[in-house]
Amino acid sequence: MAVDPRWPVALVRGAVPVALGLLLWVAMAGGEQERQQTLKAQPGADAASLSQRRRHNELIMAALREAAETDENVAQRRVPWRK
Repeated sequence: MAVDPRWPVALVRGAVPVALGLLLWVAMAGGEQERQQTLKAQPGADAASLSQRRRHNELIMAALREAAETDENVAQRRVPWRK
């Protein structure tokens, strides 16, 4: 039984994109720790800013939840802090 001469060429053509993908993945994954350190060093990453941002997000989610539960146009409602 003879091996078709096109088989090795097809194997190489299929393996090249996989190898390139692996190389790119390794190149990107190598900088992940550096990226994490950079994110931690940014302003706003301290506990006080994070808790303030978390509280702000909770208020927004509460407003969205209220708007979803009512038929009233909450966008036209007077907001207490805009007197």
